[in-house]
Amino acid sequence: MLTIRNLHVRYGAVHALQGVSLTVAAGEIVTLIGSNGAGKSTLLRAISGLHRPSAGEILWKGAAQIETLAPHRIVALGLCHVPEGRQVFANLTVRENLDLGAYQRKDKAEIREGIERAYTLFPILKERQQQLSGTLSGGEQQMLAIARALMARPELLLLDEPSLGLAPLVVQTIFKVIQEINAQGTTILLVEQNAHMALRIAQRGYVLQTGKIVLEDSGKNLLNSPEVRAAYLGD
Repeated sequence: MLTIRNLHVRYGAVHALQGVSLTVAAGEIVTLIGSNGAGKSTLLRAISGLHRPSAGEILWKGAAQIETLAPHRIVALGLCHVPEGRQVFANLTVRENLDLGAYQRKDKAEIREGIERAYTLFPILKERQQQLSGTLSGGEQQMLAIARALMARPELLLLDEPSLGLAPLVVQTIFKVIQEINAQGTTILLVEQNAHMALRIAQRGYVLQTGKIVLEDSGKNLLNSPEVRAAYLGD
């Protein structure tokens, strides 16, 4: 579904990504772990069109090169990005945020189905649908950010640090819903500081270190790797 070849991203003199290559197959959960500043968020922003790579290719479904496309065109192809920090529209209601997630869709019946799906996945959002999003808790805002992205009916969902700053019980809820979304047919590329939780639910994983992929394996093997355990799992 997604193929990245020899991707380089620079911020002025900073070489943030240095020849990154990876793949995501349809139906997978693939996780990307690494320390702060490793380039994980930069990679997602490059995939979604928010950063223009200085070199390399991003291929969608083996054919379409998307590294030069505008973000809204990438969303239309079926890739949606839930950014770090949630970034909901604080002065709009929950329902208005969801409606904005569907701004490129025209079928009103499908939009209604999307709203109902969002409320089924996250019942608290239905209770809060007329509440301003800026007044929600951090966990509720994260749920809204994911639900808003799903309104575009993505085939591939890019999730950037969905557990960041959330209470443990809320993190468990978020990860259960991520698995449910995947089981319903959405492929997921997950960037996550909570390496233990991420590797437990991922079919495959990559370790990014100072802009380079240094390890690739199944989620289970990475979870049991002494190197990964020492560096990212606190063992």
